[in-house]
Amino acid sequence: MSDNRLRINEIFLSIQGESTWAGCPCVFVRLAGCHLRCAYCDTAYAFTEGNWCDAKDVIEEVCSHSVDLVQITGGEPLLQQAVHPLISQLCDLGKTVLIETSGACDISCCDSRAIRILDFKTPGSGEVDRNDWSNIDHLTRRDEVKFVITHKEDYDWAVEKIQKHKLQDRCNAVLLSPVMEQVPIAESDISGCCGLDPKELTDWLMTEPPTGGPVRIQLQLHKFIWDPQTRGV
Repeated sequence: MSDNRLRINEIFLSIQGESTWAGCPCVFVRLAGCHLRCAYCDTAYAFTEGNWCDAKDVIEEVCSHSVDLVQITGGEPLLQQAVHPLISQLCDLGKTVLIETSGACDISCCDSRAIRILDFKTPGSGEVDRNDWSNIDHLTRRDEVKFVITHKEDYDWAVEKIQKHKLQDRCNAVLLSPVMEQVPIAESDISGCCGLDPKELTDWLMTEPPTGGPVRIQLQLHKFIWDPQTRGV
């Protein structure tokens, strides 16, 4: 099989729902496959669903939309080595490329022009032991770090990590995202989780903020525009 082929789950145009780019039109390239099984995963269909595509065909579809913001996501996009030439080619075309990755894969191989959004896994995810903390050394002021919060213990854990690693000084933004309710998905062995009221997370941030600089709450904007279970948005 050609080295420039990728297993793609879906490519679509939507509104960026998260990160400091929230609200901007964005083309999403969702790669298939993931080695994690987070309790709150909302894209479990990407674990197994996907088709092999040549990178040139992916680029052609991305460029068919008159939008310069592109997000490479998954699944876990950095599991496929062919993603790196794809990222570089998109950057060469003048695209702003966001890479949403779990924090369990090495980000040092990514094109330096790309913006990494590093989603460190909290205890509530069930995958906290998979975090690769050496990734912190590769963060730049272009990158962003995200923590999905399921309960107060997750919040306290995230605050400790933010302060210990001085994350506000290492990247462009530190984001706290309250989890939305996720029903169990038997076929993917995901246990599901309860949602967290954003008001609770807001109260914690206002009364017990981390030291070292600003941290922001983010909501998944696309889940307020469309039904949370809608795919391709």
